[in-house]
Amino acid sequence: MIEPAVVVLLLVLVLSLTAYALLGGADYGGGLWDLLASGPTAARQRATIAHAIGPVWEANHVWLIVAIVIAFTGFPRAYAAVSTYLHLPLLVALIGIVLRGSAFVFRAYGPDDPQHERFWGRVFAIASTVTPVFLGIVIGAITEGRLPASPDGPFVATFVTPWLTPFSLGVGAFTLALFGYLAAVYLTLEADNADERRAFRNRALISAAAVGVLALVVLLLANPEVRGALVDSPWAIPLHAATGVSALAAFVFLWREQYGPARLAAAAHVAFIVWGWALAQYPYAVRPHLAVADTAAPVNVLALLLQVLGVGAVILVPSLLYLFGIFGPRGSHGHDVSPH
Repeated sequence: MIEPAVVVLLLVLVLSLTAYALLGGADYGGGLWDLLASGPTAARQRATIAHAIGPVWEANHVWLIVAIVIAFTGFPRAYAAVSTYLHLPLLVALIGIVLRGSAFVFRAYGPDDPQHERFWGRVFAIASTVTPVFLGIVIGAITEGRLPASPDGPFVATFVTPWLTPFSLGVGAFTLALFGYLAAVYLTLEADNADERRAFRNRALISAAAVGVLALVVLLLANPEVRGALVDSPWAIPLHAATGVSALAAFVFLWREQYGPARLAAAAHVAFIVWGWALAQYPYAVRPHLAVADTAAPVNVLALLLQVLGVGAVILVPSLLYLFGIFGPRGSHGHDVSPH
């Protein structure tokens, strides 16, 4: 029987990943739209993206740190397997996270020179686009179950082949589309110009369609075990129904230019996807060798970790709510869209 502390930690871990997808994921998506900004409002789009991300992008990474701490401390064997066999895509994602943050700051606080802004803007946008792809590849590799049981084989077979698969690459593309969709929906509320808002709305509608197509592609690429967990589990029908309803609601609200409800529906859509993946993955931490129960730390360690997380939550959650209450959304207030 699985320990109650393990169940609670799993719930907190999935909640942290959900928060990171909804907040940090939207920041990555903002970088994608920075890269693809076009039309007469392109400069305004980039300025709005920078203005929206600026106050909160560092705080949003707190949720990733929480998830890593839970995995490292609470499920050390699973963490060791993932960080060992998937160190290459994790390294690319880590470099992307560092580059996008550095470039964002260098662009904002560097010399008032268009060439300087253009260079660091490109670095920020490309790193923001590449990083979620590799984060998705890691999730795909953990889910697909091709990680070896031991690191004794050839380098390519052990450290490259397990994640360089159509399914993992499909999950990477799906993750990028999902974050782009979320960001575009959020940015409709940040824009204070009708043409700019319309551009983000069009991107949101297009990326919503891309999310649907890529979700089907990922399902078709999944192996029978993963597909069965996603489709045949007792929770599958109600969860997929909720996901479909939230996706349809977001599409309708966007079409009718009701951006507040669209943001809530899009956030629910993404949250249901994250929880659907987590339920499909259970009882495995890393399929097929490591079950959650077998990778958990001793009970005394889990209890101490839960206590630390509880104390941290008392400080962290109100602070983040206060931060977001101050800074967003700002589209209805008007703001200066200059790059500096």
